[in-house]
Amino acid sequence: MAELKQQTCHREVAEEKARRSTGQRHCLRTFLPELVELERTLADAPAAVCTRVIERIAVKDLALPVYRVDIGAAGPDKPVVLMVGGVHGLERIGSQVVTAWLGSLAERMRWDDHFNELLEKVRIVVLPILNPGGMFLNQRANPSGVDLMRNAPITAQGESTFLLGGQRLSPRLPWYTGEPEQGMEPECEALKAVIDEMLPGRPFSLALDCHSGFGWQDQIWFPYAYRRRPMRRIDSVMALKLLWEQAYPNHRYVFEPQSAHYLTHGDLWDYFYKQVNRQGAGTFIPLTLEMGSWRWLRKRPRQLFRMEGFFNPLVPHRHQRVLRSHLLLMDFLLHAAVSHDNWLPTGDQARVLREAALTHWYREA
Repeated sequence: MAELKQQTCHREVAEEKARRSTGQRHCLRTFLPELVELERTLADAPAAVCTRVIERIAVKDLALPVYRVDIGAAGPDKPVVLMVGGVHGLERIGSQVVTAWLGSLAERMRWDDHFNELLEKVRIVVLPILNPGGMFLNQRANPSGVDLMRNAPITAQGESTFLLGGQRLSPRLPWYTGEPEQGMEPECEALKAVIDEMLPGRPFSLALDCHSGFGWQDQIWFPYAYRRRPMRRIDSVMALKLLWEQAYPNHRYVFEPQSAHYLTHGDLWDYFYKQVNRQGAGTFIPLTLEMGSWRWLRKRPRQLFRMEGFFNPLVPHRHQRVLRSHLLLMDFLLHAAVSHDNWLPTGDQARVLREAALTHWYREA
C-alpha cells in the first residue's frame, strides 16, 4: 500500500523526466541543475511527500515544470507553512536552500518519530523553483522579461526608487512590472492558486520566500513594500521576532519591513497578505529571506566578473555553509507555526507589541 502511494505521489516527476529527450536532459543538467537536483530529491522521497506539477513554462523547446510539494496534515484547521524559492532566476541560492531543507525533511521522515508526529499538526507546501524559465536563461525575470516580484496588481503609495521600484518602460530593462491589463504572469498565478487554496480560513499560516540580495547581513523582510505604514497584524511579526531572539539570541538576521529600504510597485507578498486578510480571520505572516551577497563578493572579488557571482556563493565550502546555515531558521518557523497558540498575541499583549513595533520600526514614519 505504501509503495502504491509513493508511486501515485511521485508519478508526475517520473513522467516529466520520461518525456524529455536525451538532448533536453543534457541541456537541463547544464543550464538548470537545480531542477535536476530537485527531481532527484523528490524521486527518492518517502511516500508521504506528494508532488505535482502546477504549471509548465515554455523556454525554447522545453516545457519546464513548476513543482508543488505537499507534506503533513490535510485538515483545514491545521496551520500552513509555505516555502518558496527561485522567484528570481539569477538568485539560484534561494532555490538551493529550499531544496536542501526539503531534502532534510524527507530524510528525517524515514527515522524521526517525533518529527512525524509534528507533521500530523501542520501542512507544509513547498514551491522550490517558481521561475524555472528565468533560472534556465540565467536572468532575474521570467522568459517574458517580467520581474515576478513587481508583477502583482498593487501600486506604491509614495515615490518608489527609479527603475528598482518597478518600471513599465521595457522588458529589456530590469524590474519590468508587465502590463496591468494582461494580468499576472503564469508563475504568479500558479502561486496565487496555491495561496487561494491553502491559506484563507486557516488559524495560522506563514510563508518564507528565499532570495539573495545586496547587503552585508542576512535580512528578514515583511510587508509592506508598497507603503511605509505598518501591516495590520504587526504585533504578530514583533511576537515572532522576539520568540526567535529569545530562542536563538546569537543569530545574525535583521528583521525589518521592506519599506525601510525602498518602496516598490507590484510586490507579491503585499498583494497576497491583503488578499488573505480580506478572506478570513486567521493570521498570515509572509516573510522574505534576503541573503546578504556582499559578503561573498568581499571574500572573492573575482565573482564580479560573472553575472551569477553577484547573487550566489561560488566557492564550494562557502556554498555548503549557506545551504546549512538557514536550516535552523526554517525549522524554527515550522515549529512556531505548529505552536502558534502559545505565542501569538491577543488582547492587551497584542496592543503592547503593536506599540513596541511602531516604536522599533516606524518611529520616523
